[in-house]
Amino acid sequence: MSNFARLTRQTLTIARRDFVATVFTPTFLLFLLAPLMMLAFGTVGGLGAATMAKSGGDKVRIVVLAEGERARALAASDVRLRRIYRERERPPILVAQRPGPDAASQARAMIDAKDVEVSAVLYGPLEKPQILYGPLGSRSADYLAELAEDALRTEKIGSARPLSEPTRIAVERSGTTAGGQGQAAFFTVFGLFMVSLMLAGQVVGTMTEERSNKVIEILAAAVPLESVFFGKLIGMFGVALLFLTFWGTVVLNIGAFLPVRFASALADVGPAVGMPMFVLLFFAYFVMAYMLLGAVFLGIGAQASTQRELQMMSLPITIFQVAMFGFASAAAASPESWVATAAELFPFSSPFAMAARAANSAELWRHGAALAWQALWVVLTVTLAARLFRRGVLQSGSPKLFKRKRDAIDIAVS
Repeated sequence: MSNFARLTRQTLTIARRDFVATVFTPTFLLFLLAPLMMLAFGTVGGLGAATMAKSGGDKVRIVVLAEGERARALAASDVRLRRIYRERERPPILVAQRPGPDAASQARAMIDAKDVEVSAVLYGPLEKPQILYGPLGSRSADYLAELAEDALRTEKIGSARPLSEPTRIAVERSGTTAGGQGQAAFFTVFGLFMVSLMLAGQVVGTMTEERSNKVIEILAAAVPLESVFFGKLIGMFGVALLFLTFWGTVVLNIGAFLPVRFASALADVGPAVGMPMFVLLFFAYFVMAYMLLGAVFLGIGAQASTQRELQMMSLPITIFQVAMFGFASAAAASPESWVATAAELFPFSSPFAMAARAANSAELWRHGAALAWQALWVVLTVTLAARLFRRGVLQSGSPKLFKRKRDAIDIAVS
């Protein structure tokens, strides 16, 4: 058996051992259902925030100090203008009140009222209206100014009937838009970040357990440490694939029950390379992102001898992942900038940035070079981690990459 075949067999043996030890445990079910728990907590928090925002928004009002025909004209203009807003973007409810002798003081008193939150008040003639607004009422003030303009225009014309009769024709685009490709790039980076955040960090504690029960010494004596590190990385990657297969199946089946208008809203969001090629590239970059980050985390976790040290390392690891996410997000927002080039060349952000490029650009030749570059760094990172573990933890020397062949020496025997 050749050396490469032996190393491959040893690596796969370690991978199978770690895969079985992780999957065939009761705690793996909790890990598998962790996104469901995150979704439940996020839903509860979102509903609470939405309830608070809605309860606060229901008390906000905008006021016009007018009466009679002027008040009715402003109310009619308000009805017309509100139709162009989405429901969640509409201005606060308009209230008309009779102006007093001192309209300015009356408007000021409404801004300071405690029972109802008034964001803006309009008073005075429509030709030169006076508008008071609070700290968060600048948009309400703009709306009241437009309201006065529309009411005055209607008054000058003498009729509220529209002057034009538009014909609205709904059409569908044959392809994705530039904005849709940008959104797809951001969703790609975010998806890779979330998957790597949940999965790649699982390899940090695998070596600590082996050190605590002295198994690593037996493994190091039986197989090369490079095989141990690669095997553990591949074994945990198998766990990640099982996780993705489960949740991918769930998401695809849920997507079949989504309403038609939700699907049409996502029609403009799509990758530039096409969906079949994008799926292949996304999976390839997920493999590279997992292997790169997992190799770094495996090497860092191998230096920890106790669970306390491992917990102290969790914060720098998380900061590193978030930094890679921010770097790649900036690249996705500016695909032709120097930031994008730097993120694509830096090995640990390269999978995220190149996945975003697949959504932004239809070029394919870059992806082959990027995958080869990332695979090289996976090998370098694992080799460096194994050598640091051998020298720092096992206190032994590293084997030479190239053994020098000694020349045979002929000794004459008389």
